[in-house]
Order: sequence, then C-alpha cells, then structure tokens
Amino acid sequence: MTYHLATFGCQMNLSDSERMVAILTKMNLKPAAPAQADILIFNLCSVRQAAVDRVWGNFKGRMAKGKRQNKKPLIILTGCILPADKKKLAPKVDLILDIKDLNSWSGIIIKTLKHKNTKTQKQYNNETMKQCGNGTKIAHRADYFAVPPQYSSHFSAFVPIMTGCNNFCAYCAVPYTRGREYSRPAEEITTEVGNLIQNGYKEIILLGQNVNSYQSKIFNPAAAGQISNSKFQISKNTSVNFPTLLKLINKIPGNYWLSFITSHPKDMSDELMKCLTECQHLIPYVHLPLQSGSDKILKAMNRKYTAKDYTKLVRKIRMIFALNSHHYSHVTPRLAISTDIIVGFPGETKKDFLATADLMKKIKFDMAYLAEYSPRPGTAAARLKDKISHKEKTRRRQILNEILKTTALENNQKLVGKTTETLVESTKDGLAFGQTKMMKNVKIKLESKKQNLIGKFVDVKIIKAGPWGLEGKLT
Repeated sequence: MTYHLATFGCQMNLSDSERMVAILTKMNLKPAAPAQADILIFNLCSVRQAAVDRVWGNFKGRMAKGKRQNKKPLIILTGCILPADKKKLAPKVDLILDIKDLNSWSGIIIKTLKHKNTKTQKQYNNETMKQCGNGTKIAHRADYFAVPPQYSSHFSAFVPIMTGCNNFCAYCAVPYTRGREYSRPAEEITTEVGNLIQNGYKEIILLGQNVNSYQSKIFNPAAAGQISNSKFQISKNTSVNFPTLLKLINKIPGNYWLSFITSHPKDMSDELMKCLTECQHLIPYVHLPLQSGSDKILKAMNRKYTAKDYTKLVRKIRMIFALNSHHYSHVTPRLAISTDIIVGFPGETKKDFLATADLMKKIKFDMAYLAEYSPRPGTAAARLKDKISHKEKTRRRQILNEILKTTALENNQKLVGKTTETLVESTKDGLAFGQTKMMKNVKIKLESKKQNLIGKFVDVKIIKAGPWGLEGKLT
C-alpha cells in the first residue's frame, strides 16, 4: 500500500513528519503522489488562519483528484489542530490522530483499514478526537520522541528538545494544540545528536516552542554521573537547563554547527547569552521574537516584557558577543538577529504601529518574519474586537518589510570582502546555494558543474550583497 504525507506549519511539524515517515516505513507503506496514494496524511497547523486556509484548499484539491480516479483513500489528520478546526474537518476525514500517540498509529491504521466505512472506523475516529481534544488537559505521551526519525536531509537535522508552551500569549494557539511544556531527557537528546554527528551531519537545529525554558531531570543514573563529572557542573538535584544542555552537546566531538529556535525574550538568561561565545559549535545567530514595539500591545499580548526590556536585551547580547567571540575561526563582524512581528493586533493604533516601526529601525534586524494578525479560536485575543481591516494590516506589513529591506541590506553589506564558512545545500546550473554561519543565503559560482559540494562546509568570499542574500566565490 502507499501513502502521501503533506506537512504544513513550522519546523516542529516537519520534525514530527520525519518520525511519522519512520513509522509508515516500518509498516511497509511506500510514498506516492496524492492521486495514487491509499492513505492521505495531513500534518496540519492551526497557529495561523492563513495556514488553515492553505490546508483546506489543498485538502479539497487532492480530494477532487482522488474522486476523478475513483479512489477513496484513508484520510488522516494530525498536527497542531485547534478544537474548532477539528470540528470543521472531522466529517471529511477518517481519523484524527495525536502525534503523541505515534507509537500506536500502526495498530489504529491497520484496524481502520480493515473496517473502513463501518461503525468500527467511526468509533476510532471518535476515540482519537477525544484523545487530542484539548491539549492542556491530556497527559503527555511524549515517548514518540524516542521513535528514530527518517531524516529528510543527509547533512542537516532538526532535533526537538521540548514541546508545548506555558506562556499563553494572547494570540497563540500552541498551548491549546501541543499542550503544556514537556522537555525530553537530556541523555536522549545527546544520544540522538551524537549519532547524527557520528553519521556525518553538519547542522544540528534544536527545536522547541520555547527552547530556553528547557528543564529536564536526568533519568539514567549513569548519565547523571557522567554529566556531573563533566567540565560544566549541573545543580545538585541533577536538573539540566537549556544552557547546560547546549554545553553538553557542544562537548560532542566533530565538525558541525549547532543552533536553536525559538527563544522567548523573558527567558534569555545571562548564562544562555554566554553560551554563544563559550560553545564553539554554536553559530552566531539568534532568533528572538519581538511581536510588537508598543508596550500597550505587548501587555495585551501577554508577552511579559516591554520594548525597553527587549532593546536592552539585544544590546546586551550583542555586547557580550562582541567582547568574547574570539573563538570564531572566520571573520564574523556581528551577531545576526532575526525576529517575529505581528501587525494589526486588536487595538493596535497608528501610534502603536509606528512604535514597532521605530524599534525595527533602531535594532536593525537581519531578518524578520512578518505576520498579519488573525484570530485563533479559543485564544484570549479571539475575544477582542478585530477592527483593523485586512487592507490596513497588509499596508502595515509592507511598511515594515521596507524597513527590514533597508536594515538587512546594511547588515549584509558589512560582509562584502569577508570570507565566511558556508554550508552548501544545493547546486544547479553551475551555481551552489547555501547558508553562512549567520544564516544568510548565499549564491556561489562553481568552477565546475561536477563539483560535489552538497552537505559540505566551504570557505566563501562575499563579493556582492542584497537585502535577502549574498553572492560569493570559493576561496
């Protein structure tokens, strides 16, 4: 039998899909195009309305293809799905499965296939709907993290270290879709990372909705003793926080980059900032969501910091990095900082928006992911009146994008003439495409089309800079 898996949303969903593929492969299922698949799996995202709309349109399109070929595949939904979206989609599908139940998927899918179009199938559908109804009320069945993923890349890997969130930002659906925070055991994470590095992986990206709130006990006494006797001491109760985890991973020998997403400003500790200079494998890049430059809007969003707090934090991170970045073997003029910003949050006045614009100009981000606010059912902000028109939200986003274009170009131009380590991700028509240590996209002209550089580190001299990328040549 065959399956087709479509993934929407963030890197965590992509990582979850890699574990799903491992389970499906173990069931002897083969991947196929949507119209030919016996099983269609949609790994959904309810975090943004735009993502839900894309899924709905994609879903209807693929169903139409199946009908034209008289094919009635088994349809499965999973991922970060709000109860309201589950209710909307449930009548159209056969199963809604929780990713935390991944170890039980094979049994459920096999039984459902046997009893398709019967009451038994509907029973399974009802059971799984109950299991993953409200993420804040169910127990975490996070042993699915132990499923060895079938990585989609042979040189870059996402490694989830925690899931869920306790912050309850007013606009965010994550606590209602993934539940409260759960951190993987440190020894489980270091084992996965160690295996990846041993197998030649060059980029390790640690994932979590709020990575810097990672906190885990050491469950294995032997592992606890090993960590306690290491250079980096942990507390007496064998608790491992995020900076300690970074230091433990950094001790693993090999030639690789280490990075993490996403951080919450309120949890960016001095200890974590120092890791950027103490851990030689950590790349000089931090993703630090701002969301708004207005204190009024930040308070309404329940972000727990002010614009002044954020500005001081960025200044401090850059200062610590500038004073202690001597371990980098390649010239890195500054730490790259990216962010997330939402425009058009309920109650955002022109003054509030201009505060965000002014802060963007002041901080000079390297990259910003700009989103127009859309209410998510069940969140605190969904109860607020969304009076800002779609047209106005789009206008505000475009203004911020122009500011970003200016600051990103200014930052990138500082790299011209510098040589930077780059990880090559793809090649085409005599060109290589990759990312620098600062997470800058770079295009490289190859001397020969036969050069096999994918998945390798190369030294690139930057010869040209644009706002969204660089051009360089091999040195």
